[in-house]
Amino acid sequence: MHPPTLSLAARSPDLEDLIEKARAYIHAAKSPATLRAYRTDFEDFTRFCEVHNLPYLPATPTTVALYIADRAGSLRSATITRRLTSITKAHQAAGFAESPSSSHHFVVSETLKGIRRTIGTAQAGKAPLLTSDIRRIVACCPETLSGLRDRALVLVGYAGAFRRSKTDQEAAGRKVGIPIGKEEKTCPVQALRCWLAASGISSGAVLRGVNRVGKISRRGLHKDCVGWILKRAASRAGLKPEPLGGHSLRAGCVRRRHVPWRSDNSNL
Repeated sequence: MHPPTLSLAARSPDLEDLIEKARAYIHAAKSPATLRAYRTDFEDFTRFCEVHNLPYLPATPTTVALYIADRAGSLRSATITRRLTSITKAHQAAGFAESPSSSHHFVVSETLKGIRRTIGTAQAGKAPLLTSDIRRIVACCPETLSGLRDRALVLVGYAGAFRRSKTDQEAAGRKVGIPIGKEEKTCPVQALRCWLAASGISSGAVLRGVNRVGKISRRGLHKDCVGWILKRAASRAGLKPEPLGGHSLRAGCVRRRHVPWRSDNSNL
């Protein structure tokens, strides 16, 4: 994707500074993850156009309709909708006021409707981790640095109904109360204290990577690592890891709160 273009007729040094500031604010309007997704989406669109010898900047509504029809066999409806947004953003950044992927274009709108009717709009969610699952996972965490980190991640993530990402894309931060557990072995507060004491972390990111020799990273865990850690911890406990992901902790906590009469939703 091309960077936003700002131009003024007579530029003074002060105006040059303002233009650079405006560019920076435009770039900061979206999270890095969203910008990467836009870039990756548009690169896929350009490859499709190059294969079929079609112009992509600017593209035509017919080309966009052909593209989403081609990708409908391998992508979810929500992903296709995001691809349309990415194409729009790329055209706006390049200075084209009219987007070929807008739903105002009949051929795009009708193709998208047909795709939704054919493949549906529902997304496959991650399986929730219930209280009984959490107990099994925590009990099987080893007494190592990575094991202490995993235990803290699982218990705090479950108690706080946290998800992998999306809720704080602006990195503004938020305060969330974590309840003290009834049992020490499954108390999220105690698990976090044990991890911090063992790791020596006193500031910065709380949950970090730990390599094979026990060296702790200076950076926080990458968002994609959360699902992988949960799958590994579930495997240790004899649970099937395939349906689990970074959203499983939040999904399990929400289910526990909404269905309080179930035996598998007792407090930790």
